Amino acid sequence: MNIVLVVFDSLRKDAIGAYGSPPWGKVHTPNFDRFASESLMFQAMYPESLPTLPTRRALYTGRRVYPFHNSNFNLKGDFVGAPGWGPIPEDQPTLAERLKEAGYRTALIADVYHMFKPSKNYWRGFDQWTFLRGQEKDPMRSGPRLTREEVDYWLPKDMQNEKTIEFIQQCIMNIHDRTKEEDFLAPRVLQEAAVWLQQNRDADRFFLTVESFDPHEPWLAPAYYRQMYLKEDGREQVKSGYDDTSMLDSYLLKRTQANYSGAVTMCDRWFGYFLEQLRVMGLTDDTMVVFTTDHGHSIGDRNYMGKRGYPSSPEVYDVPLMIRFPKTEHAGTTSDAFVQHIDVSAEILRLAGADASGLDGRLFLDNALKGKPSSRKHVTVGWGTAVTVITDRWWFNCKVDGTGVLLHDRTAKDPFAANVADDNGNVVEDLWNRAVEDAGGDFPEWLLELARKQMDAPGCSDLAARPVT
Repeated sequence: MNIVLVVFDSLRKDAIGAYGSPPWGKVHTPNFDRFASESLMFQAMYPESLPTLPTRRALYTGRRVYPFHNSNFNLKGDFVGAPGWGPIPEDQPTLAERLKEAGYRTALIADVYHMFKPSKNYWRGFDQWTFLRGQEKDPMRSGPRLTREEVDYWLPKDMQNEKTIEFIQQCIMNIHDRTKEEDFLAPRVLQEAAVWLQQNRDADRFFLTVESFDPHEPWLAPAYYRQMYLKEDGREQVKSGYDDTSMLDSYLLKRTQANYSGAVTMCDRWFGYFLEQLRVMGLTDDTMVVFTTDHGHSIGDRNYMGKRGYPSSPEVYDVPLMIRFPKTEHAGTTSDAFVQHIDVSAEILRLAGADASGLDGRLFLDNALKGKPSSRKHVTVGWGTAVTVITDRWWFNCKVDGTGVLLHDRTAKDPFAANVADDNGNVVEDLWNRAVEDAGGDFPEWLLELARKQMDAPGCSDLAARPVT
């Protein structure tokens, strides 16, 4: 059996029509939806650690990254994106290495530039790896620099500062030669993946990983995609503010949401192109396609734009997972079982008959297909100095020193409207203990020190930091 792993960055689960719709309205995703109808769909899939690089390290190895022991990276050629933002440890074999040893031909087609920066090694084990350049602040070009008028067009003046201007300068310099849709990066990634299929028809078995940074910001796509969601024209807004949106001009918020929706629809179109390549080559009957993302993105949800680990929220943490089996076996099946990226890694290796020793991921497919509950009664997600523990009923979020507790009752009409930590001390104690247990019993001192310097989120309780009576 061939295996294809497709990862879209920052793709909100509710932006896929088969999963629902975001608060601002339904997104047009016919190819994602058709794929969903042919797949086993999961409703409770969560990352193991966040954001971009920690997620991929967990997915590529099947090993836990939280709580970031030996992961205080300060490597030349990159910024410190978050604790754990670094290379894959040399002593941790990757899926590609294990599958290659099992007789698979392996390939990575990606534009996630963080994976290819100096000191990174996310291409380890791939027979072929193709890096398509130009996303975000990838230093693909050094000129020509934008004029003041161009900066003002792409970046609202009330969002301008030295860092945001430099960000938009590099982003727009990188797209100067995009004259048609096929020049944009999501189309290029999926076209290159289709070409790889053509060039490797002789492979007995293959493992192809397709990584699209879109629909990550900046939300750049041909204008007609945005116009599907917003006819009105006005100022452009393609960057996340990572700030409160309650005072943001209402048009700019609508423009941002439309740009995001448009980027998703562009990704959907070219995902369909790739699936069609699989079909016409006669590969769908002996190929498993796994579809997921690293995280979502808040775009006005609870008056915030951006992504963060504290306070954590479903539109960022609750991610899609769809698995299309050969000959569409198990099509139309859904599962509420808790799953994490490291579990996906374990199942890929099991199904391939490859070495799966030393993994932290748990097998979940047999139970899911039989309608049985997951072996996981909760999931723990690490992001920097914060940890989130999620059960069927509770959403628990605090800093790794046990302070600044947020507890939300997922059965409430509006779960995130109130912090109920003070009224549920025993629950807080139990979930905090689970967070510590999943961390292996302790946290690195440097991470605790970072947590102590971090401000509490609004409405926090310190209940986890003191004994519960």
